[in-house]
Amino acid sequence: MKICQVEKPLVATNRISAMEHKHLQVVKDGSVRLVAVDAVGCIPGDWVICVGSSAAREAAGSKGYPSDLTIVGIIDHWDAEQDDQ
Repeated sequence: MKICQVEKPLVATNRISAMEHKHLQVVKDGSVRLVAVDAVGCIPGDWVICVGSSAAREAAGSKGYPSDLTIVGIIDHWDAEQDDQ
């Protein structure tokens, strides 16, 4: 699992049918931007828990779903700056 911060929604209307109509978010993992499937309904600024690999596909809806990063939880409280000390 990773802790990431949601930066903004990503809109991609041309995509394979297996991706259905799942919402996508741009998330930051440190200084790296990644695209994650939003399975929980988060908004920009939220700190979230993300899973990868086969856990990401199952969390997105099925083992056959083409995701390698899925948001599975919104963190209620976490001080990111305190973690850096």
